[in-house]
Amino acid sequence: MASSQAPSANPAPAPKAQAAYGQRAGLPRHLQNILSLQDFEAAARKHLPRPLYGYVSGAAEDCVSLQANRDSFQQYGFSSKVMVDVSQRNQKVELFGQTWDSPFGVAPVGISAINAYRGDLVLAQTAAANRIPAIMSGTSLIPMEDVAKAAPSTWFQAYLPGDTSRIDGLIERIEAAGFGTLVITVDIPVWANRENNVRTGFSMPLRPSLRLAYDGITRPRWMVGTMLRTLINHGMPHFENSFATRGAPLLSNTAIRDTAGRDHLNWKNIERIRQRWKGNLVIKGILNEDDAVMATDIGAQGIVVSNHGGRQLDGVVAPLQMLPYVVDRVGHRTAVMMDSGIRRGSDVLKAVALGARMVFLGRPFMYAAAVGGAQGVDHAITLLRDEVDRNMAMLGATSMAEITKDCLRKKSA
Repeated sequence: MASSQAPSANPAPAPKAQAAYGQRAGLPRHLQNILSLQDFEAAARKHLPRPLYGYVSGAAEDCVSLQANRDSFQQYGFSSKVMVDVSQRNQKVELFGQTWDSPFGVAPVGISAINAYRGDLVLAQTAAANRIPAIMSGTSLIPMEDVAKAAPSTWFQAYLPGDTSRIDGLIERIEAAGFGTLVITVDIPVWANRENNVRTGFSMPLRPSLRLAYDGITRPRWMVGTMLRTLINHGMPHFENSFATRGAPLLSNTAIRDTAGRDHLNWKNIERIRQRWKGNLVIKGILNEDDAVMATDIGAQGIVVSNHGGRQLDGVVAPLQMLPYVVDRVGHRTAVMMDSGIRRGSDVLKAVALGARMVFLGRPFMYAAAVGGAQGVDHAITLLRDEVDRNMAMLGATSMAEITKDCLRKKSA
């Protein structure tokens, strides 16, 4: 079985921050004015058809949790140390026996290959080249085998089918593909109320419409560079990885049925998978200390504290708010990770200070892939990595081990 090892290479020197107020050299013109991850979203909004941008950017109901995810980082301020020799700093982390060059990775994003040409491959390969983890989504449109072959360090994220035989078949396929780390998302017993998707014209299955046609015509870079290029070279996209066999086409009425019927699943299903799966097991979607204990007792090597980027239960607690409680309960027994709401290097460091071993970002890297392909994703990783590096220096820290709760002060209400 292939492992989730990072690509072998000599340790790279610590990344040095870009000069202040300068643009990164060597970028294509359409990336030169992108100076932060937020800039990628603005560019993607112009580039993508409204239904697809709405799908990526949208959240559940009133978007309360989506906003809370960002606001949670403002609850903490840094307490920095000065006159410290930080010339030898690096941001490497150890996870699952591997060394990664930064404490952040690429979260799973569904239907990536319709937003960016060969999106799943672009995200996985660029992450591997930068020695950070990437998680491939179970609702992806490129066969998992292709991604595992191209980027063996990639993790695979699964939404469990509704019956045992299909679960078994899917797990066998993931193992045969060579993935070493399986991430099971557990926070979707039923479909969320994503009414904002409807308002932008997105539906599942994706249906042709006058709005989509108009958006395609008025966004020729996406129409030609992603949609037509995909149809010509690879045919109609299918949900490739929901089961042991190929799933429904993106436009098929059966697509919604293929993802339904999970509301009876429980921890016994996870126990059964743990008995079968020989690699690393990560449970994603934990927002309760007791659930964290349950996942750890079953034998999960990692958990991801996550509210699905605000896309499931609106009003649920922000992951950063829950992170210290989960770390206190199980951080000594399993690797606690986090996603949802991270947009800056300062956000990464606040999560690390509160006990996260690794954090993941989805939307920003998806926007980067849509706007700039592999160059865009590489630029996004570099921007975030440089922010982490600068902030480490200004905090007086030389390694992730020095980023602890002592670096933070909780702001008064």
